Amino acid sequence: MSWSSVSPDQAEILPGRLFGPELIAKRFGLLKDAIPGLSRVAALWHPGAYGQRTIQGMLRETETAAHALRLHLELVPAVGPGDLEAAFVTMTREHAEAVIQLPSPMLFAEHKRIVELGAKTRLPAMYAAREFVEDGGLMSYGVSFPDLWGHLATYVDKILKGANPADLPVEQPTKLEFVFNAKTAKELGLAIPRELLLLADEVIE
Repeated sequence: MSWSSVSPDQAEILPGRLFGPELIAKRFGLLKDAIPGLSRVAALWHPGAYGQRTIQGMLRETETAAHALRLHLELVPAVGPGDLEAAFVTMTREHAEAVIQLPSPMLFAEHKRIVELGAKTRLPAMYAAREFVEDGGLMSYGVSFPDLWGHLATYVDKILKGANPADLPVEQPTKLEFVFNAKTAKELGLAIPRELLLLADEVIE
């Protein structure tokens, strides 16, 4: 992963850059490439994940990306872990053909359960982190969180050695990873185009 630095006064806009809005169109595109006949998509989101500005940006970009690909979009909220099962019931009731998971710490913490619910409902899904795919989800496009936490450790080291946190530049990743689970695709009966598999940074067999 490579990184770029921004000044501390730009930190306010980092949540959107790091976790969501400008990545959403790419996620929709990859999902549509995997399922060419796709027409109805559900977006699983957590209303309390980030600040209002970031959440509004994520939802706006989600709607824009779906519209650009002529996809019918159903926004399905999950306020807490207890809402996840009902969220997937809503998706199936609304005849969703696939799911996109919007970034959220709560949803990430529940990734095993979300993948299980996706498998139970047989809904192909695009996730925001590779951990979902490692547990059996179909595909992900986003930041490598282990690498992110490792880079954070270097900041902690600088601070412990006397650096002023306010003087340190805020860094963000500039390289993202596309991870695909071929076994899950087979279980879902999806014939994935070879061109898409060649784009993946990693294919889990």
